[in-house]
Amino acid sequence: MAIKNLPKLPKILGNGKNTRKKLQLKFKFNLKNLLLLSLALLFIGPFLLSFSSYRSGQENIPLSQVLADIKENKVEKVGISEERLTVKYKDGGEKTSIKESGESFSTILKNSGIDPSVTSFAIEDKLLSRVWLDILGILLPVGLMALFFLFIFRQARGAQDSVFSFGKSGAKVFAKGKQNVTFKDVAGVDEAKRELEEIVDFLKNPGKYKALGARTPKGVLLVGPAGTGKTLLSRAVAGEAAVPFFSMAGSEFMEMLVGVGASRVRDLFSTAKKAAPSIIFIDEIDAIGRQRGHGLAGGHDEREQTLNQILVEMDGFTPNDNVIVLAATNRRDLLDSALVRPGRFDREVTLDMPDREGRLAILKIHSKGKKFAHGISWERIASRTVGFSGADLENMLNEAAIFAARENAKEISFLHTEEAATKVKLGPAKHRLQTKEDREITAFHEAGHAMVAHVLPHVDPVHSISIVARSKSLGHTYIPSEMDRIHETKTRLLQMITVMMGGRAAETLVFNEMTAGAASDIQKATDVARSMVLELGMSKLGPVNWSPQIDERMRFMEPINVSPSMQDKIDREVSEIVETCHKQAIKILKSLRSKLKEVAEALIKNETLDRDEFEKIVGEKIRLNKEAKAALAVVGA
Repeated sequence: MAIKNLPKLPKILGNGKNTRKKLQLKFKFNLKNLLLLSLALLFIGPFLLSFSSYRSGQENIPLSQVLADIKENKVEKVGISEERLTVKYKDGGEKTSIKESGESFSTILKNSGIDPSVTSFAIEDKLLSRVWLDILGILLPVGLMALFFLFIFRQARGAQDSVFSFGKSGAKVFAKGKQNVTFKDVAGVDEAKRELEEIVDFLKNPGKYKALGARTPKGVLLVGPAGTGKTLLSRAVAGEAAVPFFSMAGSEFMEMLVGVGASRVRDLFSTAKKAAPSIIFIDEIDAIGRQRGHGLAGGHDEREQTLNQILVEMDGFTPNDNVIVLAATNRRDLLDSALVRPGRFDREVTLDMPDREGRLAILKIHSKGKKFAHGISWERIASRTVGFSGADLENMLNEAAIFAARENAKEISFLHTEEAATKVKLGPAKHRLQTKEDREITAFHEAGHAMVAHVLPHVDPVHSISIVARSKSLGHTYIPSEMDRIHETKTRLLQMITVMMGGRAAETLVFNEMTAGAASDIQKATDVARSMVLELGMSKLGPVNWSPQIDERMRFMEPINVSPSMQDKIDREVSEIVETCHKQAIKILKSLRSKLKEVAEALIKNETLDRDEFEKIVGEKIRLNKEAKAALAVVGA
């Protein structure tokens, strides 16, 4: 089979001299390599000598034949190595022979009537080379042992040096021009970006602020959920600020040796002060900045020593001017109060999930370099991805590009982004082998969720329904929010519970049976109902918080301060909310049973229905029949 498009050899091999130089540079003649080379010669050398002594093609003849050839003047040279003779003839041939051990070859010649001084052949005694080989055989092992012990001593000295270097910070330094991320590459967190742009301006134009008596903030704490862009914002600060930027993770301060963390903090701040004005960035600061204990585990552990040193360096007796500490965490509640007070972290910047406009800006940034279909609606994608973080959106577009490449498509279409968004939130599709009964149960279960959601006015429209397994579920009904809500009402929460119970209601209504597939729905419905009773005050028990309180300082959960009778009332209230919503879901599906069957049959046939295909069967969301409106009155719509 022919192989096409082979690269040209000169491009691979390059110039001969350059290639040799590169090979020579790659092989470093350090002590370790020299030791390995000596060991190789020690083992291979004897074999090479043996091979050179007993080369193939040499004929072994008796000594009498050698003496006869010498008398006939056929021999040019005789090499002697102890009892072995190497005879080289004038015609170019070479043969070997053996003499008696301990007897001189000259004596043998005289006894045979041959005068060595008169003969024309030369006698070459190889005894001297043999002596050198014997000497080498003695000195080589001694030299190798010396090199071995020297190598061990150097390793030990290196380990000793590394022990003393534990106190060095090891922070990564980003000088001007070495970080190409700027504020233009950050979107969806405009308020946080403005705060950090002001910090950069402090460093670039300090006179403008000092003229009015303002001082540079000592610290800025970035707080927000994972994936909202805390580290990306910090990289943008490193790219925008024309000052040295020292980056280090909170876990890098910690070591087994006591006092190492505090030593690294001192070294880090000392280096930053010498390079002032500068910025120190500590990622995941909650690893070392957690609240200090109440004496349960002692006050001298390594983490607390490191935290105490940070507190002193940020706001102690020694002035810390022109060094700004930037830190990031997604667990603000765990940080020590002394760390987050003004004077240390003067500013606390909160990063939330991006809103619709923020998602649109993030999508436009991450779509650069990817070939999307002409006319793709980014506004529609931004509206469809409520609850996505910046990291989720970047991952979604990357997955969409992978899907398009998998199908050998030339462009990334909206369908690719739709499948990618579903994968990011629900996991990859798994086409498991299911029985006909399983597919039917799953289809009616998901159709039950969709029909109840379609009827209830305070629930967002159904986006898609599928009986394709994803993650641990056999199917899903996806109902994304159409807007970024901040408040949740009691009516909406009750209707959400009703939608969650729609799957179990469909199973009970159609099959007169219960399956294990509703376990996750029941768990979520119970959690919402319990939250309404215990935390939100949305029950008959009134606006009282009955939930257990978690003490982060003591790191354990306090018991619920309620009587057994009140606990019984709480359990009854949670059970009543879930059971009432379950009954209302059954009433809604009874009134729409024919539509429920049509949706389930369409799912069995097509596996997935989008919003348009679903509403083509059941009608638009605002068109409700009389039976459904009557059922809604009980739910409280």
